Amino acid sequence: MSATLAALAGLGYLLGSIPFGLLLTRAAGLGDIRRIGSGNIGATNVLRTGRKGLAAATLALDAAKGAAAVLIGARIAGETGLLVAGLAALLGHMFPVWLRFRGGKGVATGVGVLLAAAPLPALGAAVVWLAVAVLSRRSSAGALAACVAAPLLALALGSPAQVRLLALLAALLIAARHHANIRRLLVGTEPRIGEGK
Repeated sequence: MSATLAALAGLGYLLGSIPFGLLLTRAAGLGDIRRIGSGNIGATNVLRTGRKGLAAATLALDAAKGAAAVLIGARIAGETGLLVAGLAALLGHMFPVWLRFRGGKGVATGVGVLLAAAPLPALGAAVVWLAVAVLSRRSSAGALAACVAAPLLALALGSPAQVRLLALLAALLIAARHHANIRRLLVGTEPRIGEGK
């Protein structure tokens, strides 16, 4: 890997590792978000505080950091740069050094990454995510459906090879982070949005 790509990987990781859910809930006087619900730092767990505005802000900022990494990577090193920086941002969110590598599941950051890299496939995957989440009342079901949709849409819509690879790797990482949710979905014990873990 060249020095430029290594620097982009580092920058992407640092951007992705900013734990907005934790920072926002602490700033709002709600304490450590990791001590409630699922213990996750993402928007779904922030929603369990009952603060919809904070959850929406977490969602937007987690997506924005992924998008920023991709835009910087693309500007500096083209499609290879966006692949490296985008993937690093996602890994930073999932495994932030500041939180002993225990971060979020990457859905919002993944949407931001894909939105900046390939807007049409990202919008399609976001629609799938929202539709399935609303119909099932389970955020994880929406996320997993979007994981399936994103690489397929990137392929169908003729995205460049690096973007297709980014969509596939992001989907696999996000699905892997949802392993416990998948087990609960299969046995019917996955909580609905705003409830439990």
